[in-house]
Amino acid sequence: MSIFEKLESNVRSYCRSFPVVFDRAKEDLIYSEDGRAYIDFFAGAGALNYGHNNDYIKDRILDYLTSDRIMHGLDMYTMAKRDFIQSFSERILEPKKLDYKIQFCGPTGTNAVEAALKLARKVKKRTGIFAFMGGFHGMSLGSLSATSSKSMREGAGLPLDGVTFMPHPSGSFADMDTLGYIDNVLTDSHSGIDKPAAILLETVQAEGGIHVVDTQWLIGLQQLCHRHDILLITDEIQVGCGRTGQFFSFERAGIEPDLVTLSKSISGYGLPMSLLLLKPELDLWTPGEHNGTFRGNQLAFVAAKAALEYRDRVALEAQVKQKEEFVRTYLENGIKSLHPSITVRGLGLIWGIDVSGFMDEDGAKRMTEICFENGLIIERAGRGDCVLKIMPPLTVSMEHLAAGCEIIKSSIQQVISQESQDLLVTT
Repeated sequence: MSIFEKLESNVRSYCRSFPVVFDRAKEDLIYSEDGRAYIDFFAGAGALNYGHNNDYIKDRILDYLTSDRIMHGLDMYTMAKRDFIQSFSERILEPKKLDYKIQFCGPTGTNAVEAALKLARKVKKRTGIFAFMGGFHGMSLGSLSATSSKSMREGAGLPLDGVTFMPHPSGSFADMDTLGYIDNVLTDSHSGIDKPAAILLETVQAEGGIHVVDTQWLIGLQQLCHRHDILLITDEIQVGCGRTGQFFSFERAGIEPDLVTLSKSISGYGLPMSLLLLKPELDLWTPGEHNGTFRGNQLAFVAAKAALEYRDRVALEAQVKQKEEFVRTYLENGIKSLHPSITVRGLGLIWGIDVSGFMDEDGAKRMTEICFENGLIIERAGRGDCVLKIMPPLTVSMEHLAAGCEIIKSSIQQVISQESQDLLVTT
């Protein structure tokens, strides 16, 4: 029994899927302690958009570390914070004509979601929230109440209320007028559902199985929110920071949410950091009304500023578009043909291969296990964990992007072949 199994809690998760001890990482590769390299199609669950140990960002972190600067600052004014705010405003908000104030929350994404829900309720003086089936927003109680997964919700240990789940325009509801349904709920005096303070969504459901929301639907949702005096919150924690191409995943629809949550790759280097962007008129907080000891991660400020600079220096958005086209073409031509029930979905550099039409959870798990055996780290998502989730660093090399896709193809072929052989034996 390893020291991990002996002393670390049973709650550990990813280590069960990737059961080796890792030691080093660089760009799009992770190395185990015995020196084996693994292509990373996981990217720290979306926290490493700029790759492992990005040299440009690392140099700025080291400069800051070796100069005895402020390391812990709560929400005090610091040079590191000022430099990040200035850079974020000049490089992101101003060019996109987005008028937001910035709230620094606790260190992880769920803290930003908690702040958004809390503020929405304070502003609108209503307690309800609408979220969507298939959505994932975090594991603390408020965020978990807006997360639809039954198994995750069961871990709360108490009733999760205050959130009403609406049908998402995907899967079994793909052909349904979901916006019309929500509108009817809000206008029907006998719907039994009160008007919420806010509607919370991911424009691309990640953990829900890589479901991309249509731009016209997003526009319609914003119009619905305006019509009914409801705040629109977009969760950009996993699909923001360039993951879908543009910096924000909602940009493709030309909408401007009232509140936006950011975390994961906003720090640029895998450091803990989360933000809530809020329209100025919504900033009704009193001093200290929502706080946290680690809402002033100075190293994260330094790294985040460097990441924004790096993004522009290497024209990262154009790179993502090029790699998106490669993945889209490969999946359409090389993966879908493996079985008539395979579907593929995605945008930018987040893609899903859905095998639920012919494979159960064990089969999908076996596919990712074979991937790992062959040097690729990839996770699963969606209902029954039957969607293979492609999410490499945005800086992934074309060589490793192609090699990783080939490993996925081979793993699917092996499992399909084995299933066919097993079927022949049983018949």
